[in-house]
Amino acid sequence: MATVLVVDDEIDIKVLFEMCFRREIKHHELNFVFVFSAEEALKYMENHQQEAVLILSDINMPGMSGLELLKHIKEKYPKPPPFVMMITAYGDKENHRIAMELGADDFLTKPVDFVALKEKLKSKLV
Repeated sequence: MATVLVVDDEIDIKVLFEMCFRREIKHHELNFVFVFSAEEALKYMENHQQEAVLILSDINMPGMSGLELLKHIKEKYPKPPPFVMMITAYGDKENHRIAMELGADDFLTKPVDFVALKEKLKSKLV
């Protein structure tokens, strides 16, 4: 079962993911771990680095931003590198550019299109 680490300061994102991926969770195809800050994500990665094969991170969060988190992950976990998808508000071209320069593997805009996200996850985790 693949583990997806979701990093977002919006607590209600957990309910959305659990609703949209209900079948995959029930059939043990995907395991979602939710943390609500970049700092929590780094702590999780320290203890579970081989478990998180894919990380979905919001860019705009209080404290450490998702871009700073991306930089830490790409520097600290080069082998095997986790697949990192960044999430931000629609039309944020500057953050998109910076995220790609820092090594983001993919990019999503809010509101998240969960149908498209499911397809992306299936293609990445097969």
